Amino acid sequence: MTPVGLQHYLVLAAVLFSAGLCTMVVKRNAIGILIGAELLLNAANINLLAFSKYSAGTLDGAILALFVIVLAAAEVAIALAIFLNFYSRFASVDVDRGDQMRG
Repeated sequence: MTPVGLQHYLVLAAVLFSAGLCTMVVKRNAIGILIGAELLLNAANINLLAFSKYSAGTLDGAILALFVIVLAAAEVAIALAIFLNFYSRFASVDVDRGDQMRG
């Protein structure tokens, strides 16, 4: 059995990033797009932590990953408030209906 190395983490992060990007492009539902954005941020966190572990051994990557987690929590809180307002106005979270908000 081979040990888990940096390449394994990078492949996992690439798969997560691809899945998140595909989800953001394909989905029309606002919640699906938010889930895709979270997958992108998780892929970035995996890269940060992997490079932190396999490079100099410092905690710089872990500290940056913590900031990304805080950023993701703030993003979710703001996005859910926007989605609730959008849903109360249009009774849908379909992002294509956002064109009706111009005015």
